[in-house]
Amino acid sequence: MSETGRAVQSGEPILELTDVTAHYGRIQALKGISLKAWPGEIVTIIGANGAGKSTTLMTICGVVRASSGDVRFDGQSIRDVSSDRLPPMGLCQVPEGRRIFPRLSVAENLDMGAFFRRDQEDIRRDKDMIYDLFPVLRERRRQPGGTLSGGEQQMLAIGRALMSRPRLLLLDEPSLGLAPLVVKQIFSIVKRINEENRTTILLVEQNANLALQLATRGYVLETGSVVLEDDAAALLGNPQIRKAYLGE
Repeated sequence: MSETGRAVQSGEPILELTDVTAHYGRIQALKGISLKAWPGEIVTIIGANGAGKSTTLMTICGVVRASSGDVRFDGQSIRDVSSDRLPPMGLCQVPEGRRIFPRLSVAENLDMGAFFRRDQEDIRRDKDMIYDLFPVLRERRRQPGGTLSGGEQQMLAIGRALMSRPRLLLLDEPSLGLAPLVVKQIFSIVKRINEENRTTILLVEQNANLALQLATRGYVLETGSVVLEDDAAALLGNPQIRKAYLGE
C-alpha cells in the first residue's frame, strides 16, 4: 500500500458496505458488494456499463433499497434511513445527469443544497467559497440553471452538494457528456475539494484512466460483484485492467 493509503486508512472507515445485495424487481443488480472508504480518501468504482456502479451509489443513498447486507456511514447503519435524511448527516450525492433545477437561478440552486441549514452567515460564506471554486457560477448566478452548458451544470450540481457541507460526497459519472478540457477542470476541482476540505469522495466514473489517476484506491465491478480491489496506482498498472478498461 502507498504512503498515501497508509496515512488515510486510520481509525474506522467513514463508509462500509458489507455483502450488500439489491434488486430491480426480480433482477439482482448487486450480488454481495463489500467496500470501504476511510476519511479523506478518494475511492473509485470502475467497470463496464451495467456492472452495478450507479446502483451501488443509489443503494448507499437509499434510492434503491438493499435487499440484504448492511450500509454503514460513520459507524451507523443507514440501510433503512430515507435519502432525504442523509445530507444533514453529512452524506450527499451528485447524481448522474446532474439533475439541477432548470428553472431556478444558479444562486437558488445553491440555496437548495443548504435547505436544511439555519446558519445563514455560514451559508453565505459557503456560497462565496463555491463561487471561488467555480468563478463561472458567480458570473451566471442570476441565470436559470437550465441555460447553462453541460459543464457549467456539472459544476452547479457539485456546488449544490457542497452547500450541505458533506463529509462523504458521492459522484456519479461527473465526466459524462463533457468535453475533455471541461472534464480535466472538474477533476482538478474534485481533487482540490478532497485536499482542502478533507472531504471523502466515492467516485463512479466511466473514464477509468482519469478516475484511477485521481483516486487513492479502486474497486472493479463486473455484473454486480467486486472482482478486484487495490490501490489505484496498482490498478492503473494492472495489464488486465489496462486491456479491459483503458483500451490497451
